[in-house]
Amino acid sequence: MSVTETEFKENVDRYLTLVETEDVFITQKGKVVAKLTNPNADRVEMARSLFGIIPAEITAEETRDEKMDNI
Repeated sequence: MSVTETEFKENVDRYLTLVETEDVFITQKGKVVAKLTNPNADRVEMARSLFGIIPAEITAEETRDEKMDNI
C-alpha cells in the first residue's frame, strides 16, 4: 500500500496495524521516501515454507543429533 506523508502522519496507528500484513510505502511529492515493513515477515515466511517438510513426529533432540552426526 502507498500513502502520502500527510496521510501517514494523521493515521499512524492504522498503518502500524496494517504493516503486520503488508508493506506500507510512504510518499512525498509523488515519490516513495520510506518503506514501513514488518521485521518478522521474513521469519514467518521461512517458517511457512518449512510446513510439511519436517515430520511432526520428530523431536528437536532427534534433529540436533542427526545434524551432529552429519558434521
